Amino acid sequence: MMHTVMNVICSFMGTIGFAVMFNVPMRFYLCCGFTGTAGWMAYYAIVNGDMSAVTASFFGTLAVVLISRILTVLMKCPITIFLVPGIIPLVPGAGIYYTVYYIVTDQLAEASRRGMESVKAAFAIVLGIVVVVAIPRDLFHRLFYFRNLRNKDTDEPEVKS
Repeated sequence: MMHTVMNVICSFMGTIGFAVMFNVPMRFYLCCGFTGTAGWMAYYAIVNGDMSAVTASFFGTLAVVLISRILTVLMKCPITIFLVPGIIPLVPGAGIYYTVYYIVTDQLAEASRRGMESVKAAFAIVLGIVVVVAIPRDLFHRLFYFRNLRNKDTDEPEVKS
């Protein structure tokens, strides 16, 4: 249980840290943190469910991009504000590090194995982004259009002629 709580806290804070580094406006920090945490928790649940890290990277990315698309419509801002910091917890940084380490220490078979795993994870991330971004923008706008239309109808004063 404590391990899961630490994963939530670390992914949330790490995502907010990258949002600060990428000069995301302060009012979006919590949304960025939520996006990164959701993606990491999807990844974490799938890896702990005995699936590969590549599959988990794909589904974690789907969660990040889907939430980013929804927040883009709700917050009326570009998708990159949520997508770039939200993807950071899923990037296979350790795999890339160990690939270079094994190359330097002349363990080329292990370097090749780690490198291919990192490349597969990177392609899974790209594929997850492409799948969700390919969904037409109008679909996300329609999801929230009727809610906004209902609010407009009740907020406008009556005009007497």
